[in-house]
Amino acid sequence: MQVVHYFAYGSNMNPERVRERGLDVLHCEGAAIHGFALRFDKVSKIHPDCAHANIVFSASGLVEGVLYELASADEISKMDRFESAPVNYGRDVVMVHASERLVPAWTYFANRHARREGLLPPTSYMRHLLAGRPYLSAHYFQWLESHPCVER
Repeated sequence: MQVVHYFAYGSNMNPERVRERGLDVLHCEGAAIHGFALRFDKVSKIHPDCAHANIVFSASGLVEGVLYELASADEISKMDRFESAPVNYGRDVVMVHASERLVPAWTYFANRHARREGLLPPTSYMRHLLAGRPYLSAHYFQWLESHPCVER
């Protein structure tokens, strides 16, 4: 099976950021995955006292994000260097709910050694998540907007 979708739940919810990173995207839309929860526990490479987004298994969880349809199955490899995969993040396929259908999509999971509890995301990083507003429910957007951050 060739996977041609990418599910972004962190800073890549900002479509402009994805374009700047060189991904050839045909379409993007809001989507969600069930059975996961969003955490800010991936240690930032630039600011080791700050966190970036990660998802973890959570039976009752729901993570919203942006589903990108890529021009080809090979496009996702362009994102690996930005996510420091496979060193800091691993990439795997998840089933994503989008427009009343299930879609297989690549997403990234922070590796255990790159995670630490008790960190907050920098405000500048959170702005990228909030740029995904057109693709998120009002409730989820408000939750992100109210999440504590640190200034950098």
